[in-house]
Amino acid sequence: MSNSVYQINKGINQSIEFKGLKAQYIWYLGGGVVGLMIVFSILFFIGIPSLICVAFTGIAGTVMVVKIYKMSRQYGEYGMMKAIAKKQIPKNVKVYSRRIFIK
Repeated sequence: MSNSVYQINKGINQSIEFKGLKAQYIWYLGGGVVGLMIVFSILFFIGIPSLICVAFTGIAGTVMVVKIYKMSRQYGEYGMMKAIAKKQIPKNVKVYSRRIFIK
C-alpha cells in the first residue's frame, strides 16, 4: 500500500476573513454596497445628472470602505461588541435605601 498525503485545513474554528475584513464586517460592507446601489438608483430616477450620481456614490463608497476597514482593524472579530457592551455598564450605582444590605 502506498502512503496517502492529505491536506490539512488549518483554518478550522477560525472566523471568516476576506481581503482583511473579519467576521461581521464582510456583511456590513455588503449591506453598504447594496445601500449605495439603491441610493444611486433613487438619485438617477429623480433626475439628478448621472455624473453627479456617480461622483456622490463613489465618494460615499470610498468613505464607507475606509470606515469599515478601520473598524475591522481597530475592533477585530469581537471587539466592537465588547466596546458597545462596555458603554452600557453604568459608571456608578446609587442606592437610596439600606434595605438591600440588611437582609
